[in-house]
Amino acid sequence: MADRSQTPPPSSNQDSDTDANISITVKFGGRSIPVATSPDSSIKDVKSLLQLLTNVLPRGQKLIFKGKILDDSMTLRASEVKSGAKVMLMASQGLHQGEGPILKAARAQPIIRGTNRSYDVAKEKAAATVDKTHLERWKITGVVALAERNLEFIPDEVWACGPSTRILDISNNSLECVPLRIGSLTSMQKLLMNANGLSDQSINWEGLSSLKFLTVLSMNQNDLTALPPALGAISSLRQLYVANNKLTSLPMEIGHLTQLEVLKVNNNRISTLPTQIGDCFSLVEVDLSSNLLAELPETLGNLRNLKALHLSNNGLKSLPRMLFTTCIQLSTLDLHNTEITVDVLRQIEGWEDFDERRRSKHQKQLDFRVVGSAEFDESADKK
Repeated sequence: MADRSQTPPPSSNQDSDTDANISITVKFGGRSIPVATSPDSSIKDVKSLLQLLTNVLPRGQKLIFKGKILDDSMTLRASEVKSGAKVMLMASQGLHQGEGPILKAARAQPIIRGTNRSYDVAKEKAAATVDKTHLERWKITGVVALAERNLEFIPDEVWACGPSTRILDISNNSLECVPLRIGSLTSMQKLLMNANGLSDQSINWEGLSSLKFLTVLSMNQNDLTALPPALGAISSLRQLYVANNKLTSLPMEIGHLTQLEVLKVNNNRISTLPTQIGDCFSLVEVDLSSNLLAELPETLGNLRNLKALHLSNNGLKSLPRMLFTTCIQLSTLDLHNTEITVDVLRQIEGWEDFDERRRSKHQKQLDFRVVGSAEFDESADKK
């Protein structure tokens, strides 16, 4: 007689199927996004996964399957979404993190160059030419203006100005590098090098960090993915602009910038902030909008001089718990297109005092128009 105890239970395969993940395809913006998850995941959980893949905030997502909008509280199994299913994602305008929803990339168009290359080269050389009149003016005023000159390198005449240079504007060019010699401009206070396509390797930070009087550094609209620890050595900085780059984080050494008053790093890919940002106690304005932040360090509450904080278009769900009680000068807070609503704010300690400061500031900006409502509307979403 056979021993039936050796026969595996018939339900084992069924249990295995129950525990296995399912694979679905989400259609969005011309893309087909594969998602593997448990059939017992809620629709809300799926939206959280899609936030990372599409930049669309969960409350801005509508998932549609077989003509019906899926309910956040239901599971995939309960919604009859099985492996191989195709689900459509509809996104509400504006409710996104970072630079916007990740859509299908447009096909690059071929670049058609002019046939008269000799003319183009002559034009570029002429643009880069610095005559004696300019050089003399630079030395007298201390202002070296070289924006929009089709430059691929910094002319030697700039280095000839040496310590007389106070301001150097080399924005909107095509610079290949910012060399070590930048450190020879020992009296420079403002350095503007926006929109040059500069990469991490293009900038000699040893030269920059030797500028002991530099107060304004602007590097907007480049291709920077990281700022090095050497940034912390420019302790004289009061304004730092690195918007519209590809930064994923900020260095811990940013905490050494104790004189920094303005920090604008909006429109990047920053997902975390170092706790040392709380050591920048002179900060008055911080713009972190359009990044990939899911949370903020509690040390942000150490910024007692902070007056304006811009956080729109991030995946934030909460704020540092002491932000309103310790940042007693804060009067501008932009939270549009985040997961933080007015109802969430009202539960944070110190909200009433902050709201009073906000109302007082906007009251001073009113003209003769009659205001129908003073609700907290301009800085956070209601739902």
